[in-house]
Amino acid sequence: MEFDDVILGRRSIRGFKDEPVPQDLLREVIGLATRAPSSMNTQPWYFHAVAGDALDRIRQGNTERNLAGVPASREIRMHGPYDGVHRERQKAIAVQLFDAMDIAWSDKERRKDWVLRGFRQFDAPVSIVVCFDKSLDNNDIAIFDCGAVVNCLVNAAWSRGLGAVINGQGIMQSPVVREHAGIPDDQIIMSCVAMGFPRDDFAANDVVSTRRPVDDVVSFVGFDG
Repeated sequence: MEFDDVILGRRSIRGFKDEPVPQDLLREVIGLATRAPSSMNTQPWYFHAVAGDALDRIRQGNTERNLAGVPASREIRMHGPYDGVHRERQKAIAVQLFDAMDIAWSDKERRKDWVLRGFRQFDAPVSIVVCFDKSLDNNDIAIFDCGAVVNCLVNAAWSRGLGAVINGQGIMQSPVVREHAGIPDDQIIMSCVAMGFPRDDFAANDVVSTRRPVDDVVSFVGFDG
């Protein structure tokens, strides 16, 4: 695929085929992702690709603990609720997704089921848990670098026919993820990426989120004209 086709065509995929992803294909995608830039080439990231029974145990534990009201235990700092324009953008994509899935705002049961899908990592055949060195805790540059590698990961997956969605809900109960994914104590869990072959009949997969105009996000200084 051409670079522009990947960037402009990629979508967040939330419905996956019940089809395993070959390990060799994941290895190829991750190899591409690790070409991401990092501060002074520190490469602070680690990937834990989880599938099968181990992923099912993570889904179950994550869902059960969240439904039981166990407080979220992510291992990185959280921003809390969004407000202002950021909240408006968050609501806008939710409206797009619910419209695509024909979920009414008043339908509490189907909205709850949508949240549960996130806890289950959207029933994807693979979850890639992204971690970084604990020695870099409280180092925002390391987290920035992990963001760069995750961006490369989802784009590399798309270029190879795989769909993905960055899914913070999937690691809300980090002790469950740490146990069943075998995360060592010297790594911090940052996020996870649900990945697999996209379902063609899942309406939310066709949703394309809007983007701000270029003139809204950039200022040019020192240019002629």
